[in-house]
Amino acid sequence: MTTLTPPSFTAPSHHIASPETHARFGPKLITPLPGTNAAKIIAVDETLLSPSYTRGYPLVVKRGRGCRIEDVDGNEFLDFTAGIAVNSTGHCHPEVVAAIQAQAAELLHMSGTDFYYDLMPRFAERLSSVAPMPGPHRVYFGNSGAEAVECAMKLARYHTGRQHIISFLGSFHGRTMGALSLTASKPQQKRRFAPFVPGVTHVRYPYAYRGCSGGPQAEEAFALGCATYIENKLFKTSLPPEEVAAIFVEPIQGEGGYVVPHPIFLQELRRICDRHGILLVADEIQSGAGRTGKWWAIEHSGVQPDIVCMAKGIASGMPLSVCISKAHIMSWVPGSHASTFGGNPLCLAAALATFDVIEREAMANAATVGTAAIQRLKEWPERHPIVGDIRGVGLMIGVEIIAGAPSTKQDRTPAPQLRDRIVDLAFERGLLLLGCGETTIRLCPPLIVTQQETDIALDILEDCIALASRKPAEETPQAELRHASQT
Repeated sequence: MTTLTPPSFTAPSHHIASPETHARFGPKLITPLPGTNAAKIIAVDETLLSPSYTRGYPLVVKRGRGCRIEDVDGNEFLDFTAGIAVNSTGHCHPEVVAAIQAQAAELLHMSGTDFYYDLMPRFAERLSSVAPMPGPHRVYFGNSGAEAVECAMKLARYHTGRQHIISFLGSFHGRTMGALSLTASKPQQKRRFAPFVPGVTHVRYPYAYRGCSGGPQAEEAFALGCATYIENKLFKTSLPPEEVAAIFVEPIQGEGGYVVPHPIFLQELRRICDRHGILLVADEIQSGAGRTGKWWAIEHSGVQPDIVCMAKGIASGMPLSVCISKAHIMSWVPGSHASTFGGNPLCLAAALATFDVIEREAMANAATVGTAAIQRLKEWPERHPIVGDIRGVGLMIGVEIIAGAPSTKQDRTPAPQLRDRIVDLAFERGLLLLGCGETTIRLCPPLIVTQQETDIALDILEDCIALASRKPAEETPQAELRHASQT
C-alpha cells in the first residue's frame, strides 16, 4: 500500500512520534477523500437513508481491526471515536469474534423475556461482581442505551410511587421519548417532538470551565453549589422532594462536552438522595466499562448509586444494554417491563468476552495511556490560543476549542465552527474524531489503543489545531500538512 510521503520529511518540533513510527503505525491514505467507491455509496445512501443522521465527514467503512478502520477505497484511518465509545476492545477483537462465531452456531435468538438460557444469568453474575454498589443486584437487559434509561425511569417511578425526576442541563440520555425528556444537550434533538414525558426538571451541571473562574477551590465551591441548588432552591420553591423519584446523572457528561465534575458534586447528590428517599441513577452508557481506568466513572468519586444504566462499550459493538439496580429496588411483577431482543445470545457472548479483555488488560491500559495523553494535552492551552481547556479521565478526554484571542485566555468564546474544521482537517489526514458539546473535540479511542497510536493521533491533532488557528493567508497547503502528519 502506497503512503503519501514527500521526498524528505522533518517532523514538526512538537511531534512525539518519530517519522518511522508515523510511517509504521500511522494512517495510510492512497486516494482523495472521499474516494471513488465511497462517493458512489454516499450518493445512494443520501437518497434512501433518514436525513436525521449526523454524518460529519464522508467516511465509508469496509473493515476494522484494533484501532484502525479501512474504507471502501483502501484508505486506512486511525480511529479515535471507537464507534462513539462503543468498540471498547477495538474493532473485531479476535476473542470477541470467536465468541460470537461459536454462539452463532448454537443459538441466535429465543427471547429471554419468555424463556431461559444460561448466558443471561452468567453475564448478570459478571455484572454484579463489578457493579459500583454493593449487592445483591437484579439485572434487566435491553438493546441500546436509551432502552436502559427508559427501564430506569419506569423502575424509579414504580419502586418509589413518585412521579418527578431531576436531570441536568447538558445531559444526553437517549432519543426515545422518556430518555429524550431527560436530555438537555442540543435543541435540535427535541425540536418539534413535544410534548415530552411530564415531571422532569433540569438543573445546572458543574461545567467548571463555563461556570466559574479561579482555581480548585472555586471549582469545588461551584460544583457543590450546583448540587445544593436542588435542596436549597428547588425543593423550597417548586418541587416537593417527597414527590421526586430519582436524580439521573452522568458521572462524566458525554454529549454535553466530556465534562468532568468535581467529586463533591456527586457526593452531595448522594447525600440529598439519602435525606429525601430519592434514587440516584448513574448513566454510565458512555463513561463506563473501563473507559476511565475504573469499571465505572462514578467510582472515582466514591459514590454508590442505586441504579446504573450501561451500554456502548459493554459488548464491543454488539447491541446490548443493561439496567442494574439493588435487588430490592427491582421488585416489579411479571409483565411490568420487557424486551423481545434484550439479552440476545450473540450479544451476551460478546459481552462476556469483552469483560475478559477489559478486566485482563484494557482497563489498565486506558488508565496508563489516558493519563499520559492528558499530561501531554495539558500543555496545549499555553501553546495554542484556540485550546481553552483540557479535561478527562482515562480515555475519555475533551479538548475545548475557543475563539482564541492570543492576548488573553479570559476570552472563552465558544468556537464550534473552528472545532468542526479541526475535526475535518483530522479526517483529511487519516484521524477519525468526533465533536461533543458546543465546542469540544472528544477523544474516545478503543481501550486497547497503544502508546504509539496515541502519540501519532495527538501529533496529527496538534498539527490540525495549528493549521486551523492560522489566518487563511498563512495556511499550509493541504498536501504539505498531510505529509507532515503522516510521512
